[in-house]
Amino acid sequence: MAGTTVAEVLAELAALEDPKIRLVNEKHGDDHGVNLSKLRAVAKQLKTQQELARQLWETDDTAARLLAILICRPKAFERDELDVMVREARTAKVHDWLVNYVVKKNPHSEELRLAWSADPDPAVASAGWALTTERVAKDPEGLDLPGLLDVIEAEMKDAPDRLQWAMNHCLAQIGIEHAAHRARAIDIGERLEVLKDYPTPPNCTSPFAPIWITEVVRRQQD
Repeated sequence: MAGTTVAEVLAELAALEDPKIRLVNEKHGDDHGVNLSKLRAVAKQLKTQQELARQLWETDDTAARLLAILICRPKAFERDELDVMVREARTAKVHDWLVNYVVKKNPHSEELRLAWSADPDPAVASAGWALTTERVAKDPEGLDLPGLLDVIEAEMKDAPDRLQWAMNHCLAQIGIEHAAHRARAIDIGERLEVLKDYPTPPNCTSPFAPIWITEVVRRQQD
């Protein structure tokens, strides 16, 4: 499907719009009504098209931006380009996919992690923390884990929702992956009580860090 125009793609996405899906998504801060399995099927047809991805991103349409993320070439973006994109990512799903599917695979990810973690915009800072969580799990060499726990202990309780969620994930990951810091991570979670009462469906693990850490470590040991 090379040579497909932005207008053709937007028309296809509009045809997939489902009011019921939009209603559910809007409760989670996402303003689109396209079934994500169908969105991925469109991406599979289009294959990788970097220029089309850039054009779809520029539409500021949430479904188009999600599609752009799926058909782009993550390593092709420049550092400043990704910095602008993360600030433009209005909705939670676009932000999450951009960080996880694009930024994490980009050669500038470490540079952006350091810059974003200290950004005054909590949504941007949450992207920095998401990248830090990735390093905690996969490449912890050189990270100051006690220092990260100090920041989490001091700032997570009063952080805005998206940033708080990202910091909590990092706290849990430190506790899961690094036994030497596990007791402190659990203690911080217990004292701050962040997400302690978060509604958790049956057969899902609570995002409350002490429960999350304990459950995942138990599974790993089993």
